[in-house]
Amino acid sequence: MKKLLLVTSLLITSLMVSAQKNTAQSYIQKFKEDAIRIMHETGVPASIVLGVAMHESGCGNSLLAQNLNNQFGVKGGGHNVYYRHNKKVKTSYKRYESVYDSFQDFARIMIERKEFSGLTESLSHFDYAGWVHGIQKHGYASDHKWGARVLDLIKKYQLYSFDENPEDQTTLAQNN
Repeated sequence: MKKLLLVTSLLITSLMVSAQKNTAQSYIQKFKEDAIRIMHETGVPASIVLGVAMHESGCGNSLLAQNLNNQFGVKGGGHNVYYRHNKKVKTSYKRYESVYDSFQDFARIMIERKEFSGLTESLSHFDYAGWVHGIQKHGYASDHKWGARVLDLIKKYQLYSFDENPEDQTTLAQNN
């Protein structure tokens, strides 16, 4: 009886923990519209916004994502505080009001920082591979496998399917 209670207790705890974690699919469903909106506003592909965010935040499960809405590991904004296991944690990472705000800031970095700003001019939002290579080449991440990992996510979850052409969408809407 004790073993049955223990196993049941562990199973319930395990289910509760797994229910709190985002899966790749749930992350995509939750934030794909935000990524598409950012693409239309800035020209940064939705696949790049989602793919980089999924990689950097572990699909929203990282401490930064959970506590600061920071999906990309962006530093700055002073010293922020969050609590972990009832302990105060000070951090130099930025806090955002929402995941959308984090997406917007990432797109702003891609457009305004000189090392990345040429990407919007030289690449279309259909060239997700070019974007990944350009972002890595210009120093976004020091891990030499970063680009391959982001590309794997984009391909595995077909994130490139969100990189639609807004003009085509307008034409389709007018014809229907």
